[in-house]
Amino acid sequence: MAIRSVSWVLAAGIVLALAGCEEGAGPFGGLKAAGDGEAAATSATTRLVERDVEAPQVFQVAETGLWDGRPSLGGVWVAYPGVSDPERVIIRNPANGKFVIGALFRRERENPGPKLQVSSDAAATLGMLAGQPAQLSVTALRREEVAEEAPPAQPILDSAETVSTETLAPAPATATIAPEAPPATTAAAAAAKPETRPAARPADRPKDATPAPAAAGGRNLLQIGIFSVEANATRAAEQVKKAGAEARVRKEESQGKTFWRVLAGPAASAADRDALLAKVKQLGYADAYFVTR
Repeated sequence: MAIRSVSWVLAAGIVLALAGCEEGAGPFGGLKAAGDGEAAATSATTRLVERDVEAPQVFQVAETGLWDGRPSLGGVWVAYPGVSDPERVIIRNPANGKFVIGALFRRERENPGPKLQVSSDAAATLGMLAGQPAQLSVTALRREEVAEEAPPAQPILDSAETVSTETLAPAPATATIAPEAPPATTAAAAAAKPETRPAARPADRPKDATPAPAAAGGRNLLQIGIFSVEANATRAAEQVKKAGAEARVRKEESQGKTFWRVLAGPAASAADRDALLAKVKQLGYADAYFVTR
């Protein structure tokens, strides 16, 4: 009887061993499936980025424009009747395929001829000749958040696999994660480091546009203009500095075009804003206006 019992025990052990050899039935089969799912879930991630997109619902016209041949301040701009607020726009010349990023303002004076008034800087970039009308397309731009795929995540090691420490290179020193600082130290470091924000891209004004509205809320920077030539932007900023006001030039890009914004300020109060605006107007930039950043 003892021999027969031992035989039954051996037979049962063999059956269990064979069952364990089947794919997916082993003790680590479930762990491998979970690992594959986790890797697939983390391989595709997205992030939000800001980009300029065309907004024809805000403003869009396709009409003839005219540069009268006179030099103008404020960089690249066009003026059109009935515009309520300044807009950043893309201006195209379909005849030669040239385009430029600039500003759109309301045209006050209704002169005979084309409705679109074009600045000297805009005309030079678009290839327009003085006194010769050209067909132009003007479309408003808006900043929007767009989803962009991030690089795929690093593959996750299959938990069912065994890895020999002899075949792996030691982890680099930069991979070591330092312990978190105490809450008091972290708060002090955050207070010591000022927060920085990316610059937005508002538009600028022509000489015969409507007067800029009074600055309100956080609008403490005075925009002098948008320029397609860096040297012109630098010259305008230096002119403002010589008048005793702080000025800076910001290089930005939109729709594949690089341009330079000139900003004066910031002004800390309403009285400072009025004084800054008066000083800039004396330099000839009568239609500069306040922006938030």
